[in-house]
Amino acid sequence: MLRPCPTHRAFACVELGYRALPMDWQIAFTLGMVALALYTMVRELASPDLVLMAVLICFGATGILSPRETFAGFANPVVATVGALFIVSTALRETGALDMTLGKALGRSGGVRLSMARMTLPVAGLSAFLNNAPIVAMMTPTVIDWARRNRLSASQFLIPLSYASILGSVTTIIGTSTILTVTGMVLDAGLPPWNFFEPAPVGILIALAGFLYLILIAPSRLPNDVEPAEELDDRSREYTAAMRVTDGSPLDGLTIEEANLRNLPGLFLVEIDRGTRLITPVGPDEVLQSGDILVFAGVLSTIIDLQRIRGLEPAAPEELLQSLPGGRNRPMVEAVVSASSPLIGQTVKQSNFRSVYDAVVIAVHRNAERVQGKIGDIVLRPGDTLLMQCAPAFMRLHHNSRDFYLASELPGARTPAFDRAGMALGILAAMVLAVALGQIHISIAAFVAVAALIGTRCISAAEARQSVDWSVLITIGAGLGIASAMTRSGAADFVAHGLVTAVGALGPMATLVVIYLLCLVMAETLHHNAAVAIMFPIALAASLQLGVDSRPFIMTVAIASACAFAFPVSYQTHLIVYGAGGYRFRDFLRVGIPLDLICAAVALTAIPRIWPL
Repeated sequence: MLRPCPTHRAFACVELGYRALPMDWQIAFTLGMVALALYTMVRELASPDLVLMAVLICFGATGILSPRETFAGFANPVVATVGALFIVSTALRETGALDMTLGKALGRSGGVRLSMARMTLPVAGLSAFLNNAPIVAMMTPTVIDWARRNRLSASQFLIPLSYASILGSVTTIIGTSTILTVTGMVLDAGLPPWNFFEPAPVGILIALAGFLYLILIAPSRLPNDVEPAEELDDRSREYTAAMRVTDGSPLDGLTIEEANLRNLPGLFLVEIDRGTRLITPVGPDEVLQSGDILVFAGVLSTIIDLQRIRGLEPAAPEELLQSLPGGRNRPMVEAVVSASSPLIGQTVKQSNFRSVYDAVVIAVHRNAERVQGKIGDIVLRPGDTLLMQCAPAFMRLHHNSRDFYLASELPGARTPAFDRAGMALGILAAMVLAVALGQIHISIAAFVAVAALIGTRCISAAEARQSVDWSVLITIGAGLGIASAMTRSGAADFVAHGLVTAVGALGPMATLVVIYLLCLVMAETLHHNAAVAIMFPIALAASLQLGVDSRPFIMTVAIASACAFAFPVSYQTHLIVYGAGGYRFRDFLRVGIPLDLICAAVALTAIPRIWPL
């Protein structure tokens, strides 16, 4: 017998009698479309955002949802919040704040397990307050370079990097878009809103169990293939670059070894120019001083990385760099000097390069020859490749210039705005504190933080727009609409009734276990936000039909959909490290399945005790 549901008008509660509910065309159509979406995503025939959006439009076209209901999910504050948090994360990366915090945590190698602890704990801590994908994207090259310098296998650290970011993200409502999506559905269902640390009681337990697994057990299950370090030889594209130790640099007073400048992959410190004294060869115990000019020979990728080290700047005259327009938006360009170029036979200084091209030469590559001397004193030849910091208009003005055979902009080569890193971290801390104290809703706090970051020039408006992953927002908005369709059509009640009929006699705990497993399977094989969209209304309806508190069922959906570790396609962070670490699919299975089981055991033990059934 159906009776009105006290929590929300869209749900119906069923008194336990296990009588089959009738299936009308709306239920059949809704379940059929959801099944088609599942099939399409499992077969990877289209991306999750396109699939879910297409299904949502079908629900609107057939009248299951009204036009307002069809697009109501995109008006949910969760969608705006996730978009704003993408911008906050990008600002922290562009100011170097992430590198200054997480990048310093690795330190020197103290063995795999100690290094694993140094990496996973701070990554998890920051992932609780930022979207985890930008954190993993920033840390991946840092971990790879650190592993090479210490002759360790990067493949032993990159999967744990991804896993740690997920484990930390389940302790707050803003750490992952999965739990943020759940909070939006909680509001739509008319249930009490979640506070900032709502998932923390179970999330912290899961994170602790996960860390113990990653540190004690995972290293023996991870591949341990140490790639040979990229060394300079006759076949390398060797650049010569000069960098100055800035005034007040954090490198001032450190030895070459302590500054981590000795073992950079594919890089050799040729000499130190200290005014009247030239130091060569350079020993590991040589102490750096402000004003030192360090001359490096190395491969392009590491020369670019030098630009991102706080306390180093290109050794070109300071007035040239300061007069170059564009600020942080100056691109890094690689160009080859042509045979007809007026630069031939002149030194970089004599050519008046800055005035003619609105660019400053940072490094020079000459095939099969190490270029000697300071950058400004190098006499240019045909075929020399120049690495330059340029005005934003350089490519437009000189892309087809006869002075260069080829000019191409190098992505990801901008120098972080280290001077604004403290400001960015302060804005993040203020946002988290305001939300944690309940002074402001997370959606408003996130946009206030974005405004502050743009206003303080931690990030430009253009960078803010480009940093948003629109596919994630579409997936969340469409998922919220599909969840509404599952409710409005009665499909959620129909499935929930079948679930209660099958396992309800064994008690609410059995139903909770089945819901966790269904969420986990969907999160592993589909998209984690798709799993939430499908399972949230079913879990809520099941709790109502069983006549028990809905909170443990909702928390089960949130945790199970977030804690998916076995399939590399299930999470953005997994995909980031998948190729970078040279992993095979079975590597994720070997490490991820035990972690899936550990998280499930902790969650299903803790949730019913924290939120009694």
